[in-house]
Amino acid sequence: MAAFPLIRHNNPDSVFAWRAGQPVPVAHFLRDVAQLAASLPKKSFILNLCTDRYRFAVGFAAALSRGQTSLLPPNYTADFVARLTQRYPDLYCLTDGATDLRDIEVVAFPPAFSGAMSEAVPQIAETQSAALVFTSGSTGDPVAHAKSWGSLCRGAVAEAERLGIVQNSGMAVLGTVPAQHMYGLESSMLLAMQNGLALVAERPFYPADVSQRLASLPRPRCLITTPVHLRTLLSETEALPAVDFVLCATALLAPQLASEAEARFGAPLYEIYGCTEAGMVASRRTTEGADWHLLPGIEMRQDEQGCRVRGGHVEIESPLGDVIERNADGTFMLHGRTADLINIAGKRTSLASLNHHLNAIAGVQDGVFLMPEDGDGAVTRPLAFVVAPGLGAQQILDALRSSVDAVFLPRPLYFVDALPRNATGKLTRDSLLRLRQQCSKR
Repeated sequence: MAAFPLIRHNNPDSVFAWRAGQPVPVAHFLRDVAQLAASLPKKSFILNLCTDRYRFAVGFAAALSRGQTSLLPPNYTADFVARLTQRYPDLYCLTDGATDLRDIEVVAFPPAFSGAMSEAVPQIAETQSAALVFTSGSTGDPVAHAKSWGSLCRGAVAEAERLGIVQNSGMAVLGTVPAQHMYGLESSMLLAMQNGLALVAERPFYPADVSQRLASLPRPRCLITTPVHLRTLLSETEALPAVDFVLCATALLAPQLASEAEARFGAPLYEIYGCTEAGMVASRRTTEGADWHLLPGIEMRQDEQGCRVRGGHVEIESPLGDVIERNADGTFMLHGRTADLINIAGKRTSLASLNHHLNAIAGVQDGVFLMPEDGDGAVTRPLAFVVAPGLGAQQILDALRSSVDAVFLPRPLYFVDALPRNATGKLTRDSLLRLRQQCSKR
């Protein structure tokens, strides 16, 4: 049976991670993994809630070496975790902080490890189940999708190849996204583990902290982030440290924002496109055009039911929930989520397109459209929420009229202090509906 190594660093003295400003050698990491693995419960599934990315990596690797599968649910509310324990009774939780979860065994991450360092790199069967990743559940109950160790490893190598990363360069990888999210798992942790790079334990939130942490890391270094985090970073930070590249995902990035990021970081910016079912699928350098390029080994086919991908690290053919226009050269364009298409009075657009035009308005810090499902028989119009101090509703509507058909202008337009984005910068329909109720009561 074929196997893949836990990590691909070529020297036990190489830097595996940066933590609290100090380098953590590979041999240190391997020792921590071995010692934690020996103390974990004899169970099949782990819920890894460690917020420190290094500790998360140790927990993920220790569980993997014990043949355990990590669960990556869309949220960690007590209600959802309770549902998980019913579905996976052989489940326990590993955490490096306080937790109020009930009816589940909670294991505290050890405060420290001791003893001799290790140079033994575990070999993990490529078919071993490494993670169960859940859909958001916005259209029903969240669905779990299994990720084998082999598929995760091949994806990390393909991503590095596309981004032009030099193997074992020791590049420091700083992420503003949690490792518990598929994008964070793939690009802020596995990318480092499978290409000889150095992950960064901290996940800075405030722009000044992101900039300071980046500046403290040696070159080469990169930033793994989201459009909403990037927008805030650019708007609230005057001087940004140089990086070797910036990677964005979870939502489409406005070309203007990409151009500004490249100019201020002095580095290329790339976007990753994917989904829960398939993981990473394609990438693009946003300033070079709207076309997406499939990652190495992935093939796409299209029929009357939509687009599907397979090959490379995508082991099971997976549908893509987006409207896709394929090009003759194998690239493609995205036109928004299939579920986000809007048809009013015979005119069509998508929420993604409306969001793009709204956020392109000068002075708009953040904004999103929402299509209600009012069943009163009248024509349903989209509404929008916007964070735009200093702007008035008429200014925003006038700006939208230059790029959006009048039937899609938001009615009403709500001004808010902030949008209810989660840790990866995403907005759920439920959170927007709750926000609408709050705004309606004002």
